[in-house]
Amino acid sequence: MAQSTRTPRSSTWLWILVAAAVLTQTGLNLFRPITSYKLLGLGADPVVIGLTTAAYALLPLVTAVWLGRMSDRIPQLRLLILAGVGFLALAGVGLVLANSVWFVFAASAVLGMGHLCFTIGGQTAIARYAADRDLDKGFGWFTAAFSAGQMIGPALGGWIVGHGSDVASPERLAAVNESLWIGVLVTVAAAPLLAFRLGPASRRPGAGAPPDDDAAASPTPHGTSVPDTSATASGTPGTGVASGAGGSTPEGATGGSPAAPPGGDDAPSAAKRAPRADERPDVLRILRAPGVMSNMVASLSLLAMIDILTAFLPLVGEEAGVAPSVVGVLLGARGLASIASRLLLPLLSGRFSRRALLIASLLASGLALIVPPLFLDSFWWAALFLAVGGFFLGLGQPLTMTLISTAVPGTWRGSALAVRLMGNRLGQVILPVAAGAVAAPFGPGGAIWLTCALLVASGVEKAVRRPREG
Repeated sequence: MAQSTRTPRSSTWLWILVAAAVLTQTGLNLFRPITSYKLLGLGADPVVIGLTTAAYALLPLVTAVWLGRMSDRIPQLRLLILAGVGFLALAGVGLVLANSVWFVFAASAVLGMGHLCFTIGGQTAIARYAADRDLDKGFGWFTAAFSAGQMIGPALGGWIVGHGSDVASPERLAAVNESLWIGVLVTVAAAPLLAFRLGPASRRPGAGAPPDDDAAASPTPHGTSVPDTSATASGTPGTGVASGAGGSTPEGATGGSPAAPPGGDDAPSAAKRAPRADERPDVLRILRAPGVMSNMVASLSLLAMIDILTAFLPLVGEEAGVAPSVVGVLLGARGLASIASRLLLPLLSGRFSRRALLIASLLASGLALIVPPLFLDSFWWAALFLAVGGFFLGLGQPLTMTLISTAVPGTWRGSALAVRLMGNRLGQVILPVAAGAVAAPFGPGGAIWLTCALLVASGVEKAVRRPREG
């Protein structure tokens, strides 16, 4: 097929998606720590707060794979993203109106469903429309937007709730509800952005779903494409781009990124092989792809730490006499550091292998975040270690997205990323419950230390796994 003379659209669609992500994640990350304060006002203990935090992941746990398969097929990804915005706003209203723990539990479940719809729609859009060499950039900016929300939301919510220390006072409850209403308004503000089309003028070769119907169908700017049925020598599925397209490194890296070494996560071992695009992308086939399981454990560990910090650092603050406004700033410092690391990710991935960066992310964040619960009343020490931990936490999520999406054929990418999300949600169900149980005898800091131990264990597993495969 002759190369099209039509100029491909710019990456405006990505910046629209990033802006919508900043707004929705600001609302989400305002809701979640403020929910802990509302539960305290309703008389909940750490075990109940752990269970309510787990409720956030219940619906996503059973729907993630189905939504991922649907995202591979549907042409209008922005409708899925808009559904996420709607669920998030509805959950915020439910949290405002909640007058019992059970009502908060139900609203948290809807909140998790909204986050799932938005995240699957957004990350599938990047996997579908971005060239392999731009995956780190796309996922990096998308997750940086999530970090921006994790910075702004808690700080905004904590500032509104203020300095009052009586968790059951009418003034505190009124401030909590005011904060939640503002979160609803911020979330809804993302909807007008999604009136614009998503996706470039043509689908990236190898992407499994048809282009968004808002995008004009035209030949790919890369030239002729071929079916994505082969794997490179390193075990990474081929991109389906014809020669002369510029292609990508075997690891799907950004320009200048080193390819994965022969013994790494992307290389098939004796027990695993690279999947073929003509196979149906079921959960077991995705999990058997080289490196997917290990990267899923890393992903759920990183995400669980963000959740546990968001839910339990307010409890540590209440115990230490630290005001909600200060806790919000500390959580915001963690989010700001994650933004910095995600913006630096393209540069870092050009100098270091993705595996090395992921191991550093797991080990450094797990060790740094042991400290804040011990010194939360010393603002600068707590802020310093939350910032260090946040920087390394921020590296891990986009890296696991790229490593998992490049470990499977292009036509499987939406499903593989959904399986990753399913693993994340499984961790978000199990770990908050375990953290709440640990917090009962050891205090809320014990919940954070439990998750630190999981991060370090995942980092050690990845560090020793490479030579064994080699």
